[in-house]
Amino acid sequence: MLYSGFSDASPTMWHGDSLFLLSSLIGKDFKIRYRNMSLGVLWSLLNPLVMMGVLTFVFTKILKSPNPDWPLFVMCGLVPFNFFSIAWISGTTSLVDNAGLIKRVPAPREIIPLAAVLSNCVHLVIQIGLLIALAFLSGKTPNRHWVLLPLIWGLEVIFVCGLSLITAALNVYIRDMRYFVESANTVLFWLVPVVYSFAIIPQSYRPIYQLNPLAALVMAMRDILIDGVRPGGVLLLKLTGISLMMLASGLVVFRSLKPRFSDHL
Repeated sequence: MLYSGFSDASPTMWHGDSLFLLSSLIGKDFKIRYRNMSLGVLWSLLNPLVMMGVLTFVFTKILKSPNPDWPLFVMCGLVPFNFFSIAWISGTTSLVDNAGLIKRVPAPREIIPLAAVLSNCVHLVIQIGLLIALAFLSGKTPNRHWVLLPLIWGLEVIFVCGLSLITAALNVYIRDMRYFVESANTVLFWLVPVVYSFAIIPQSYRPIYQLNPLAALVMAMRDILIDGVRPGGVLLLKLTGISLMMLASGLVVFRSLKPRFSDHL
């Protein structure tokens, strides 16, 4: 049932199925994104493959990188970064993009940015499959540390959800947030070890990199898939702590700003 003239500050309560609404929004976002595209979800494979090919050519043929596992090395950075950048911008703009729904349906507002992030998990799963296939093609075999992969990917999703809750709420009041996020993603591509190894980072900067969940995720992926070793316990602890803290912070900020969403949309 739709409600006209609904305000976040009104006493009207949501009595619907939140899980059903979440799944419906995820499906709607996915369908809209690929509605008029002839290749559809194949772009989830083509984009990282093209980028991997370009970077492999540049770093192996021009810069003469000695890394024999370069395609797998760079893909371990591209896959988590691609999900992070696309999901973050989708979550940031989600409230403004769904302004009509917010004004009419008294559903929990948190569901909208969460659905925007989770809808990108479909592409993430496809790209993870590509990453695993590339690991096999590179001669890597499964080891006991692979059981950590779902945990590591889950922590990235949690972190992006928390971050998107903050920027989505701010974007309602400050419409420049979209451009801030796009610029931040460009900067982060070079601040995260996507195309270079953690080993070349000066010792004084390493603790900072380990506090960056995205950088920690890339390092953990390379430890497991390329080196076949367990990521450091401190690294995993920091990744877990920061991801959960970001989600908690996102919920606090979002709920403090949402009472006047309807007035600004």
